[in-house]
Amino acid sequence: MLSYKRSARIRELMIEEISDIIRTELKDPRIGFVTVVDVDLPENLRHANIYISPMGTPEEKQRTVDGVQSAAPFIRRQLGQRMKIKFLPELTIKWDHTAEHSDKINKIIHRIHEEENKSSKTGGEE
Repeated sequence: MLSYKRSARIRELMIEEISDIIRTELKDPRIGFVTVVDVDLPENLRHANIYISPMGTPEEKQRTVDGVQSAAPFIRRQLGQRMKIKFLPELTIKWDHTAEHSDKINKIIHRIHEEENKSSKTGGEE
C-alpha cells in the first residue's frame, strides 16, 4: 500500500513539474499551448508515459507534440534536478486525444438534438 501512495505522490509531482518545464524552459518554436493531462507511472517507477493535450490547428498540434517529444531528454534532466528520487523514470510523450474525442461526441449529440427539435417542430405543424 505504501508504494502506491509513493507512486501517486510522485505522479502528481511529475505532472506539476513537467507542466512547469514545458511552460517556462522549453524554447522550441514548434511548441504551442499544451497541457500535461496525465502521467502513467507504474509502481516500479522505471518508465513513465506522459500524456499531453496540445491546442491549435491539427498542424499546430502535431508540431507541438513533435517538439515536446524531441525535448523529452531535456525534460527528464530537468526533472532529475527538481525531484530527489532514486530512479528517474524514462519518459515517453504521448498525445492524449481524449479532449478531441469528447468534442467530436458532443458535436454529434448536439446535431442529433437539433435534428430531433426540427422534426418535432415540423411534425407538430402539420
